[in-house]
Amino acid sequence: MELRHLRYFIAVAEELHFSRAAERLHIAQPPLSQQIQQLEAFLGVELFQRKTKRQVQLTQAGQVFLQEAYQLFAQLEKAIDLTQRTGRGEKGQLQVGFTSLVTYDLLPVILRRFREQFPEVELVLQELTTTQQEQALFNHRINVGFAHPPLEDNTLNLECIQQEELVLALLETHSLARQENISVKSLWDENFIMFPRHLGPGLYDQILSVCQQGNFSPKVTIEAIQMQTIIGLVSAGMGMAIVPSSLQNLQRAGVVYRAFKEKTPLVETAVVWQPEEMTPVLREFLQIVRSVSAFAHG
Repeated sequence: MELRHLRYFIAVAEELHFSRAAERLHIAQPPLSQQIQQLEAFLGVELFQRKTKRQVQLTQAGQVFLQEAYQLFAQLEKAIDLTQRTGRGEKGQLQVGFTSLVTYDLLPVILRRFREQFPEVELVLQELTTTQQEQALFNHRINVGFAHPPLEDNTLNLECIQQEELVLALLETHSLARQENISVKSLWDENFIMFPRHLGPGLYDQILSVCQQGNFSPKVTIEAIQMQTIIGLVSAGMGMAIVPSSLQNLQRAGVVYRAFKEKTPLVETAVVWQPEEMTPVLREFLQIVRSVSAFAHG
Protein backbone atom coordinates (compact mmCIF):
# COMPACT_ATOMS: atom_id res chain seq x y z
CA MET A 1 0.00 0.00 0.00
CA GLU A 2 1.27 3.44 -0.94
CA LEU A 3 0.23 7.00 -0.06
CA ARG A 4 -1.42 7.43 -3.45
CA HIS A 5 -3.80 4.57 -2.61
CA LEU A 6 -4.94 6.50 0.46
CA ARG A 7 -5.28 9.74 -1.51
CA TYR A 8 -7.36 8.01 -4.20
CA PHE A 9 -9.50 6.28 -1.59
CA ILE A 10 -10.26 9.59 0.20
CA ALA A 11 -11.27 11.24 -3.10
CA VAL A 12 -13.70 8.41 -3.96
CA ALA A 13 -15.02 8.29 -0.36
CA GLU A 14 -15.73 12.04 -0.43
CA GLU A 15 -17.22 12.16 -3.94
CA LEU A 16 -18.96 8.71 -3.74
CA HIS A 17 -18.57 8.72 -7.51
CA PHE A 18 -15.64 7.31 -9.52
CA SER A 19 -15.89 9.77 -12.44
CA ARG A 20 -15.99 12.85 -10.21
CA ALA A 21 -13.14 11.50 -8.06
CA ALA A 22 -11.06 10.80 -11.20
CA GLU A 23 -11.70 14.36 -12.42
CA ARG A 24 -10.65 15.78 -9.07
CA LEU A 25 -7.45 13.71 -9.10
CA HIS A 26 -6.72 14.55 -12.78
CA ILE A 27 -6.48 10.88 -13.77
CA ALA A 28 -8.61 8.63 -15.97
CA GLN A 29 -11.36 6.60 -14.30
CA PRO A 30 -10.20 3.04 -15.17
CA PRO A 31 -6.79 3.40 -13.43
CA LEU A 32 -8.59 4.86 -10.39
CA SER A 33 -10.92 1.85 -10.19
CA GLN A 34 -7.88 -0.40 -10.50
CA GLN A 35 -6.07 1.35 -7.62
CA ILE A 36 -9.12 1.03 -5.35
CA GLN A 37 -9.39 -2.68 -6.19
CA GLN A 38 -5.69 -3.10 -5.34
CA LEU A 39 -6.28 -1.37 -2.00
CA GLU A 40 -9.26 -3.57 -1.19
CA ALA A 41 -7.26 -6.68 -2.15
CA PHE A 42 -4.39 -5.53 0.09
CA LEU A 43 -6.74 -4.94 3.06
CA GLY A 44 -8.83 -8.05 2.38
CA VAL A 45 -12.10 -6.11 2.83
CA GLU A 46 -14.57 -4.24 0.67
CA LEU A 47 -14.43 -0.48 1.21
CA PHE A 48 -17.25 0.45 -1.19
CA GLN A 49 -20.58 -0.98 -2.21
CA ARG A 50 -21.19 -0.34 -5.89
CA LYS A 51 -24.70 1.17 -6.30
CA THR A 52 -24.21 1.70 -10.05
CA LYS A 53 -21.17 1.28 -12.26
CA ARG A 54 -19.75 4.63 -11.11
CA GLN A 55 -21.69 5.58 -7.99
CA VAL A 56 -20.70 3.97 -4.68
CA GLN A 57 -21.27 4.16 -0.95
CA LEU A 58 -18.89 3.36 1.88
CA THR A 59 -19.14 0.05 3.71
CA GLN A 60 -18.79 0.07 7.50
CA ALA A 61 -15.14 -0.96 7.08
CA GLY A 62 -14.74 1.87 4.54
CA GLN A 63 -16.11 4.43 7.01
CA VAL A 64 -13.61 3.31 9.66
CA PHE A 65 -10.76 3.37 7.13
CA LEU A 66 -11.73 6.89 6.01
CA GLN A 67 -11.41 8.27 9.56
CA GLU A 68 -8.05 6.53 10.01
CA ALA A 69 -6.85 7.81 6.61
CA TYR A 70 -7.75 11.38 7.64
CA GLN A 71 -5.72 10.94 10.83
CA LEU A 72 -2.78 9.51 8.91
CA PHE A 73 -2.70 12.49 6.55
CA ALA A 74 -3.02 14.92 9.47
CA GLN A 75 -0.08 13.17 11.17
CA LEU A 76 1.90 13.26 7.93
CA GLU A 77 1.26 17.00 7.50
CA LYS A 78 2.35 17.56 11.09
CA ALA A 79 5.53 15.53 10.48
CA ILE A 80 6.32 17.49 7.30
CA ASP A 81 5.66 20.84 9.02
CA LEU A 82 7.77 19.90 12.06
CA THR A 83 10.61 18.64 9.84
CA GLN A 84 10.58 21.81 7.72
CA ARG A 85 10.49 24.11 10.75
CA THR A 86 13.34 22.18 12.38
CA GLY A 87 15.27 22.44 9.11
CA ARG A 88 14.70 26.20 9.09
CA GLY A 89 15.87 26.49 12.69
CA GLU A 90 12.40 27.40 13.97
CA LYS A 91 12.09 24.44 16.32
CA GLY A 92 14.49 22.53 18.54
CA GLN A 93 16.72 23.23 21.51
CA LEU A 94 19.82 25.34 22.00
CA GLN A 95 22.19 24.98 24.96
CA VAL A 96 23.86 28.34 25.66
CA GLY A 97 26.82 28.95 27.97
CA PHE A 98 27.65 32.44 29.23
CA THR A 99 29.80 34.27 31.76
CA SER A 100 28.14 36.54 34.32
CA LEU A 101 29.76 39.54 32.62
CA VAL A 102 27.66 39.28 29.43
CA THR A 103 24.38 39.44 31.38
CA TYR A 104 24.90 43.19 31.98
CA ASP A 105 24.82 44.23 28.35
CA LEU A 106 24.37 42.28 25.11
CA LEU A 107 23.07 38.88 26.23
CA PRO A 108 19.61 39.97 27.48
CA VAL A 109 18.98 41.78 24.16
CA ILE A 110 20.13 38.75 22.13
CA LEU A 111 17.96 36.31 24.10
CA ARG A 112 14.89 38.56 23.93
CA ARG A 113 15.25 39.04 20.15
CA PHE A 114 15.75 35.31 19.58
CA ARG A 115 12.69 34.37 21.68
CA GLU A 116 10.55 36.86 19.75
CA GLN A 117 11.58 35.40 16.39
CA PHE A 118 11.80 31.73 17.37
CA PRO A 119 9.33 31.13 20.23
CA GLU A 120 9.33 27.36 19.68
CA VAL A 121 13.07 26.91 20.21
CA GLU A 122 13.87 25.95 23.79
CA LEU A 123 16.83 27.90 25.17
CA VAL A 124 18.74 26.14 27.95
CA LEU A 125 21.10 28.57 29.68
CA GLN A 126 24.13 27.72 31.80
CA GLU A 127 26.38 30.21 33.55
CA LEU A 128 29.95 28.96 33.02
CA THR A 129 33.41 30.47 33.07
CA THR A 130 35.33 30.77 29.79
CA THR A 131 37.37 27.64 30.61
CA GLN A 132 34.24 25.68 31.56
CA GLN A 133 32.59 26.73 28.29
CA GLU A 134 35.51 25.40 26.26
CA GLN A 135 35.16 22.07 28.06
CA ALA A 136 31.35 22.06 27.66
CA LEU A 137 31.64 22.73 23.90
CA PHE A 138 34.16 19.90 23.59
CA ASN A 139 31.82 17.53 25.52
CA HIS A 140 28.72 18.69 23.55
CA ARG A 141 27.01 19.93 26.74
CA ILE A 142 26.49 23.36 25.15
CA ASN A 143 26.05 24.35 21.49
CA VAL A 144 27.27 27.94 21.78
CA GLY A 145 28.99 30.11 24.38
CA PHE A 146 29.68 33.73 25.27
CA ALA A 147 33.22 33.87 26.58
CA HIS A 148 36.29 36.10 26.89
CA PRO A 149 39.35 35.36 24.72
CA PRO A 150 42.05 34.25 24.65
CA LEU A 151 40.85 30.64 24.45
CA GLU A 152 43.02 27.59 24.94
CA ASP A 153 41.19 25.55 22.29
CA ASN A 154 42.08 26.98 18.88
CA THR A 155 39.76 24.58 17.02
CA LEU A 156 36.68 26.56 18.14
CA ASN A 157 35.04 29.15 15.91
CA LEU A 158 35.16 32.55 17.54
CA GLU A 159 33.61 35.91 16.63
CA CYS A 160 34.24 39.02 18.70
CA ILE A 161 30.93 40.77 19.45
CA GLN A 162 32.08 43.41 21.94
CA GLN A 163 35.16 45.26 23.16
CA GLU A 164 35.02 47.33 26.30
CA GLU A 165 37.42 49.28 28.47
CA LEU A 166 38.19 48.62 32.10
CA VAL A 167 36.88 51.07 34.70
CA LEU A 168 37.25 51.50 38.44
CA ALA A 169 34.32 50.72 40.78
CA LEU A 170 34.68 52.55 44.13
CA LEU A 171 32.66 54.10 46.92
CA GLU A 172 31.17 57.50 46.10
CA THR A 173 32.55 58.74 49.46
CA HIS A 174 36.14 57.81 48.49
CA SER A 175 38.33 60.86 47.89
CA LEU A 176 39.23 59.64 44.37
CA ALA A 177 35.54 59.54 43.39
CA ARG A 178 35.61 63.33 42.98
CA GLN A 179 37.87 62.94 39.93
CA GLU A 180 36.38 62.28 36.48
CA ASN A 181 39.38 60.22 35.36
CA ILE A 182 41.64 58.40 37.77
CA SER A 183 45.36 57.77 37.36
CA VAL A 184 46.37 54.13 37.98
CA LYS A 185 49.40 55.31 40.00
CA SER A 186 47.10 56.73 42.68
CA LEU A 187 45.77 53.21 43.50
CA TRP A 188 49.01 51.62 44.69
CA ASP A 189 47.95 51.52 48.36
CA GLU A 190 44.28 50.60 47.91
CA ASN A 191 42.54 47.33 48.82
CA PHE A 192 41.19 45.40 45.83
CA ILE A 193 38.41 42.86 45.42
CA MET A 194 39.06 40.33 42.63
CA PHE A 195 37.95 36.93 41.39
CA PRO A 196 40.28 33.88 41.47
CA ARG A 197 42.46 33.76 38.34
CA HIS A 198 41.31 30.26 37.24
CA LEU A 199 37.76 31.60 36.68
CA GLY A 200 38.90 33.96 33.91
CA PRO A 201 42.65 34.04 33.34
CA GLY A 202 42.37 36.42 30.35
CA LEU A 203 40.39 39.10 32.20
CA TYR A 204 42.40 38.59 35.42
CA ASP A 205 45.68 39.20 33.57
CA GLN A 206 44.27 42.32 31.88
CA ILE A 207 43.33 43.76 35.29
CA LEU A 208 46.83 42.96 36.58
CA SER A 209 48.37 44.69 33.56
CA VAL A 210 46.44 47.89 34.44
CA CYS A 211 48.03 47.87 37.91
CA GLN A 212 51.44 47.18 36.38
CA GLN A 213 51.07 50.44 34.41
CA GLY A 214 51.09 52.12 37.85
CA ASN A 215 54.13 50.03 38.88
CA PHE A 216 52.38 48.02 41.60
CA SER A 217 50.70 44.68 42.19
CA PRO A 218 47.15 44.96 43.54
CA LYS A 219 46.66 44.31 47.24
CA VAL A 220 43.81 41.76 46.97
CA THR A 221 42.00 41.60 50.31
CA ILE A 222 38.95 39.58 49.21
CA GLU A 223 38.24 37.20 46.34
CA ALA A 224 34.70 36.74 45.04
CA ILE A 225 33.36 34.63 42.20
CA GLN A 226 30.45 36.68 40.82
CA MET A 227 30.80 40.19 39.39
CA GLN A 228 27.66 41.29 41.27
CA THR A 229 29.20 40.02 44.53
CA ILE A 230 32.35 42.02 43.81
CA ILE A 231 30.27 45.20 43.30
CA GLY A 232 28.26 44.36 46.44
CA LEU A 233 31.53 44.17 48.44
CA VAL A 234 32.64 47.53 46.98
CA SER A 235 29.27 48.91 48.16
CA ALA A 236 30.02 47.50 51.63
CA GLY A 237 33.30 49.48 51.72
CA MET A 238 35.52 46.38 51.53
CA GLY A 239 37.72 47.74 48.75
CA MET A 240 37.62 48.80 45.09
CA ALA A 241 37.53 46.76 41.89
CA ILE A 242 38.71 47.10 38.31
CA VAL A 243 35.89 45.83 36.12
CA PRO A 244 34.73 45.88 32.46
CA SER A 245 32.70 49.00 31.63
CA SER A 246 29.44 47.06 31.02
CA LEU A 247 29.29 46.58 34.82
CA GLN A 248 28.19 50.22 34.99
CA ASN A 249 24.72 48.86 34.16
CA LEU A 250 24.80 47.22 37.59
CA GLN A 251 23.85 50.06 39.89
CA ARG A 252 24.52 49.57 43.61
CA ALA A 253 23.89 52.11 46.35
CA GLY A 254 27.05 54.11 47.07
CA VAL A 255 29.07 52.69 44.16
CA VAL A 256 30.38 54.90 41.34
CA TYR A 257 32.39 54.02 38.25
CA ARG A 258 35.31 56.06 36.98
CA ALA A 259 37.39 55.84 33.82
CA PHE A 260 41.20 55.68 33.88
CA LYS A 261 43.47 58.42 32.55
CA GLU A 262 45.71 55.75 31.05
CA LYS A 263 44.71 53.54 28.13
CA THR A 264 43.56 50.16 29.44
CA PRO A 265 43.46 46.79 27.63
CA LEU A 266 40.14 46.08 25.90
CA VAL A 267 38.07 43.22 27.30
CA GLU A 268 36.70 41.14 24.44
CA THR A 269 33.48 39.17 24.49
CA ALA A 270 33.18 36.53 21.79
CA VAL A 271 30.54 34.07 20.67
CA VAL A 272 32.13 30.60 20.35
CA TRP A 273 30.98 27.29 18.88
CA GLN A 274 32.26 24.03 17.41
CA PRO A 275 32.57 24.46 13.61
CA GLU A 276 31.36 20.91 12.90
CA GLU A 277 28.33 21.27 15.20
CA MET A 278 26.46 23.82 13.07
CA THR A 279 22.68 23.26 13.09
CA PRO A 280 19.84 25.32 11.57
CA VAL A 281 18.93 26.59 15.07
CA LEU A 282 22.52 27.63 15.81
CA ARG A 283 22.78 29.32 12.39
CA GLU A 284 19.68 31.45 13.16
CA PHE A 285 20.98 32.22 16.66
CA LEU A 286 24.34 33.44 15.31
CA GLN A 287 22.53 35.68 12.80
CA ILE A 288 20.71 37.38 15.67
CA VAL A 289 23.94 37.68 17.71
CA ARG A 290 25.59 39.41 14.73
CA SER A 291 22.68 41.78 14.11
CA VAL A 292 22.41 42.80 17.80
CA SER A 293 26.18 43.26 18.03
CA ALA A 294 26.29 45.33 14.81
CA PHE A 295 23.38 47.50 16.01
CA ALA A 296 25.02 48.03 19.43
CA HIS A 297 28.24 49.22 17.82
CA GLY A 298 26.75 50.86 14.75
